[in-house]
This record gives sequence, structure tokens and C-alpha cells, in this order.
Amino acid sequence: MTHDLRMLPPALVAWGAAAWLVTVGSYVSVVVAIASIAAAGALARWRPHRGLVWLLTAVCLAAIAVSCAWRLTTIEHSPLTQLARENRLATLDLEVRRDARTFTHHGHESVVVEVLVRRAVSRDADIRTRDHATAFLDGGAKDLVVGRRFAATGRLAPSDDSDEAAVIDVVRRGPADRATWWWEASERVREGVRQSVTPVGDEPEALVPALVDGDDGRVSDKVEEDFRRSGLTHLMAVSGTNLTIVLAVVMAVGRAAGVRRRGLWVLGALSIVAFVLLARPDPSVVRAAAMGAVGVAALGFGARGGVRALAWAMVGLLFLDPWLARSAGFILSATATGGILLLAPPFARRLERWMPRWCALAIAVPIAAQLVCTPAIAALSGQISLVAVVANLLAAPAVAPATVAGLVGGIVALASAPLSHLPGIVAGACASWILTVGHRAAALDAASLEWRAPWQWLLVLVPLATAVIMAISSRPVVFIGLSAGLLVAVWRPPQTGWPPEGWVMVACDVGQGDATVLNASRGFAVVVDAGPDPALVDRCLDRLDVHRVRLMVFTHGHADHTDGWPGVLDGRQVDQVAVGPTGGPGRADIAQHVATPGESFTVGDVTAEVLWPSASGPVRVASGDGSTANNASVVLAAQVRGVRLMLAGDIEPEAQEGLLREHPDLSADVLKMPHHGSARQSKVFFDAVGARLATISAGEGNDYGHPAAAALSLLRDEDMQWWRTDTDGDIAIVERDGRLLVVTRD
Repeated sequence: MTHDLRMLPPALVAWGAAAWLVTVGSYVSVVVAIASIAAAGALARWRPHRGLVWLLTAVCLAAIAVSCAWRLTTIEHSPLTQLARENRLATLDLEVRRDARTFTHHGHESVVVEVLVRRAVSRDADIRTRDHATAFLDGGAKDLVVGRRFAATGRLAPSDDSDEAAVIDVVRRGPADRATWWWEASERVREGVRQSVTPVGDEPEALVPALVDGDDGRVSDKVEEDFRRSGLTHLMAVSGTNLTIVLAVVMAVGRAAGVRRRGLWVLGALSIVAFVLLARPDPSVVRAAAMGAVGVAALGFGARGGVRALAWAMVGLLFLDPWLARSAGFILSATATGGILLLAPPFARRLERWMPRWCALAIAVPIAAQLVCTPAIAALSGQISLVAVVANLLAAPAVAPATVAGLVGGIVALASAPLSHLPGIVAGACASWILTVGHRAAALDAASLEWRAPWQWLLVLVPLATAVIMAISSRPVVFIGLSAGLLVAVWRPPQTGWPPEGWVMVACDVGQGDATVLNASRGFAVVVDAGPDPALVDRCLDRLDVHRVRLMVFTHGHADHTDGWPGVLDGRQVDQVAVGPTGGPGRADIAQHVATPGESFTVGDVTAEVLWPSASGPVRVASGDGSTANNASVVLAAQVRGVRLMLAGDIEPEAQEGLLREHPDLSADVLKMPHHGSARQSKVFFDAVGARLATISAGEGNDYGHPAAAALSLLRDEDMQWWRTDTDGDIAIVERDGRLLVVTRD
């Protein structure tokens, strides 16, 4: 079969142009628009037939450039943008564009919501506008549903995003008005979906709304991480697959009811509109609707028409919203759809020579999608899933029934909440199977492969892999043999012995300093302090296979805790930095905040609360041997897979006893000994912690005499077993079958 690829070059040029133009400002977009319009005119006059692809490319480029120029100029010269540059306090009339999200910040819950600003009043300015903005506010978010309007007073600030006019720090707001009937109806169905699955357990209850309408607000970090490793993340976001499932059911019901031809197209169009209302008209949902429609076009007109429809859909979406070009969802959706249309049919034809057609398609579709998405996935996450194809094959049969049953449950709940539990239980059972596949696949020792080379290398390797798979897919012995070999390699990869299976915490041997690593999930970690030497902490994190630091905590600003920071950054992504009142290093492009008492966070398997420094101010030091900076250390009470950890920074007796006064229950299983085991320790603090195990981070032959004999004597009196990095090297705390073990790497 030949494919009509004539629209593909124009679509790719439009995509690249949009991704670039939204970052360079309106003037460049105007220049590109004028040049491309002139080129299109010249081509239309002199080569109207032979240069059709070039003409279409110029026209698409002109359309994208005009859209970017118009949108960027409107935002740059908006009166609201000017008010934001002046940091004005304004009274605002806001309309919710996307459902509000709740997050924890500095120990209390805050809300972020994307809004449409309809009116802003500030001193001598009274403007009516339709600019986009992001609002941050305290308080509940339940009434902040798409389409609802509310009045607010807030401080305006410039936005870092080129598609927004302002960021709003809301200081007070009024209640939200009711939205138009279609938004209220869609919200009732969404609430019905959530109601219908209340009897099915926490994880399925959170996953079903994500499958049906993209409502993933209650999906846990653990599920997100396991789905990422197993290649199932796309199931938790609204995709063209969701729409295709809904359309297939609606069309089948329509045909059964006697609807034919034009009536079916009308029914399909109404279904797409209802789907967008239910899942919200976010860019990802509009993109999913377009890609789902492409899938329907491919079914109706074959892959030849499907590729052409995909290209036009891409250009149309980018014209409406050029910022989609840089969206991970758009990148993955467009590439996956293209891969399925172009590669799945030839894969399936070769597999059909020795297996049934339905089985060949079930294998060919995920292989095609995974192959073409691999470069993008590697660029976005730094990992390549080795189990994605198998995991998707196993999960796929449950996706459609879970989606349909969940949607039916949401509709039935409008009439009867108890009756809605019947389809809800079916949806929950299907979701439980999907969760089982995700968890089991992620638990495999080599579920994903870290990709540290430039992702562009995959642009060469993926076509080679495609050619190899195409060649072996018609040879059953070779195909089955290589597939079995890959499964064995994933199931039982070569063991290196480090890190030990089940590790929850590692005290890195970084010399005279501190660096503690908490295992958030495979490849992800929370790191507390970085030691004095970048090379030493880098090697420790490499040995633990940590490629992404979700949170970096600097307990205080001393060099033996902070100077290793460049080593943490070496070849790794760091999402966020938290520092104590004495500060710590950072980087301009990484979010940073001051940790405050009562602040808590959950990152994968790690939950932690900031216990210290005291909100009442610095601790006075009783003797000349102490340090105010040490006593201002951030102290964390953490828990990893049920193991309680007390990470005590460098606090000394004054702060140890102050901490005990503010938090009488300091009990933990493991203590990271304060201040490298110095002689200045408080017995009552150690009594309160009551840990079974203690780690001491100190440098071999250090000038401070750490750990001091008095500190070791105190541990002995408390019946705590201890390990020290100067003699034992890296120290891993391991949890296996409810037992705590210690494994060292000298």
C-alpha cells in the first residue's frame, strides 16, 4: 500500500516553525509571515502544479506565522500585560479555563487555576479583556470548575509563559457563579463517574476517572511512577484512544437503533463535542479529539487518507494554538498516531503470515507506537521502557470496558447513585487489572533503561530497529526467540550487587560531610545534602542509578553539606531545591524555596515533614563550641515504605532539646546522627528517637575527631547499632519482608 505523504512536509515545517516562533517574539513572526506569504504567491504564480508540496509548505508556514504574530502581539501589547509589569493590585472578573489543582506549599494547601481575565480595575485603569492568566490562591477549589466566573482581588505579575498576560496572586475572592448549562452538566457527569467507583478501593477509584475523562487529580505518585516505567502513562491522560472507544460504542448503538449514513456522521460529531465538554477543552483534549477523528478517518478511508488527515489535523491545531508544538502530549500523540498509520499495517501483514489477524494487529499497533515515540520519550524522561509493548498488550483488553463502564456509571449516577455502583464495580475491576499490569511490569528489575546519550542518536537507531523488526516479523522462530530473550533479560538482568534490593536510604561516603539519599522509586530520589566533593556524591548517585532528583534539600549552608552540588547536577535532572534559613546553592532554572516547619511532601515512596528549624527563631548556643548555623539545620522526619527515618542535620544539644519540646514524639527506626557524631549530643533527644539503627557520616582521619568517643558511648547506652562511612563506606538501609537490614559498600 502506498501512502499519500504530500501533506507531511508542510505539517512538519509548520510544527517546527510554531515551536520556534512562540519563543522569539512577535517581530520575528511578522517577518516570517511576510516572507512565507511572498513565497506562496510566487509559487502559485510560477509553479502551480509541479510545486504543489512547496506551495502547501509555504501556505502552512504563512498560516502558522500569522497566528503566532497575532497571538504574541496581542499578549505583548495587552493592557493587562502592562499592569502585570507594574505589579499592580487589581480587582478582577475571572472565568475558570481549566479545573483548579490543589498542591501543598510551605506546609499548607494552595490552589492554582488557569483563568480568562474578563475585566481588571486598578487605580486609573479599567480594562475589559479576554487575556489568559494563571491564578494562585488559598482555600478550597471545589467550586472552581471550568466555565464558572468569580470576582477576586490580586497582585499581578509578569508571566514566564509567552501565551499568558499575567500571573495573579489572589488575596481574596468571592464565590464562583454557576457556569452555562453544558458545563454544569459535564461537571455532574464527572462527579457521577467519581461517585460510581467509590466501592472499588483507593487506586481503582482514582484511576477510573483518569481513564474516562482525564481526571487524574487523585492518582498517587506511586501509580504515576509505575505507569511511567511500564509505558502505561498515556492511559491516565485523555487521548485519541478514549475518543475512539466512545465513538465506536456510540456508532454501534446508533446502527443498532437504525441510524444510517448522514445520521451516523451527525451522531459522531455530537459525540466528539460531548467528549470535549466532559474531558474539558484543554489543548491536550482538543488534540486528542483531532487525533481520534484521524483514527476514524483512517478506518473510513484507509491509511492513505489517514496520514493526510493527520497532517491537516496537526496544521489546524497548531494554527489555533501554536504553543501545542512544544507540548509533550502533542508530540507523543502526533508521533504515535503517525507511527500506527505508517508502520502498523506492514508489521501486521508480515505477522499475519503465521498468526491470526486480530493477534497480529494487537502486537503491531503498540510496537509501531512505541518505536516512533521512543526518541521523544527519551528526550522528555531520560528513560526507555523495555516492557511497554508487553504491558500495553496485557492492559489493552481492559481499557475499553473500564472506560465505557465508568462513563455509563457517571450517566446512571445522575438518576441513582446506588445503581451507578454496578457499572462502577465493573470499571473498577478492569482498572484493577490495569493497575496490576502496571505495578508488576514496573517491579521488573530492568523495566526501563536509562538513556544518557543525546536523544538525537535515537533518530538513527529507531529506523534501524524498525528495519530489523520488519525483517524478523515474518520469521516466527527468530521473532519468538528474540522476544523471549528480551523478556528473560528484563526479568532477570545481570546483578551488580549494588544497590541492594529493597534499599530505602543510603548514607553516601563523601568524606567529611553529609549526603543522604532516599529511594523515591527506581531511578528517582530525594537527596538531603551533597557533601563537600562533587565527584564523590556524583559517584554515589551513579552507583544507586539515580538519574532524577525530585527534591534536593540543603539542611544548612556549610560547605561540607553544599559544595558537592555540581556533582548532583552532573547528568541528572533536579526538579526542586529546598534550603534552610542559612541558605544553600541552586540554579536559576530550578525552583527553590525555604523549608518551613510543618511543611510536608510526598515524592514517590518518600513522605516527609519538616520539623525544624523552629518557627520561633534561632536557637541560642550555650557554649562557644556550638554553632547557630548548625542549630538552624533543616530536620526531616521521613518515611520510606514504612521505615521511619530521622534526618537530623547538624543540630546540637540546644536544638535537639528544643525540637523535643516542640515535637514530643520523635520516634524513628533509623537515625542519621547529628553533626557527624560530634561530642555535643543530648541524651534526652536520643531517648526520644529510640532508633534501632544509626548512620554516621564522617571522613576518614578527619581533623575533628568525628565520630567522638562520647557520641559512640551514647549510642552504645541507647542500644543503637551504628555504621560509619569512614570505615564502612556507603551505608544502605534495606527493608525486606518487614525486616530492617544494613548493607555496606566499602
